[in-house]
Amino acid sequence: MAYDEVLAERVREQLEATEPVTAKKMFGGLVFMVQGNAVAGVVGDELFVRVAPEDAVEALARPGARPFEVKGRVSKGWLLVAGEVLDDDVLDDWLHLGWEAAAELPPK
Repeated sequence: MAYDEVLAERVREQLEATEPVTAKKMFGGLVFMVQGNAVAGVVGDELFVRVAPEDAVEALARPGARPFEVKGRVSKGWLLVAGEVLDDDVLDDWLHLGWEAAAELPPK
């Protein structure tokens, strides 16, 4: 599956405004990592983002959000966000949430 290169570049630019990131192809898309931990990525025209367990219920209630599934299994700690809701402010909010969740993890 191809990923939306424009959305991927927007994600990269917003994340790199804070700290250098690395990108790796996974899940049929592109994943952005900080200190070895995945923060967010792009699959198709959607964003997938890491979410801390305590933020999951509230995050799922946001427009365009749904559980991230891999091969029919829900991947805990990850959500998909529909591309059509990702204006710059919304994208920034999601990336901030992903950044916070990844920051709680030890560097790899």
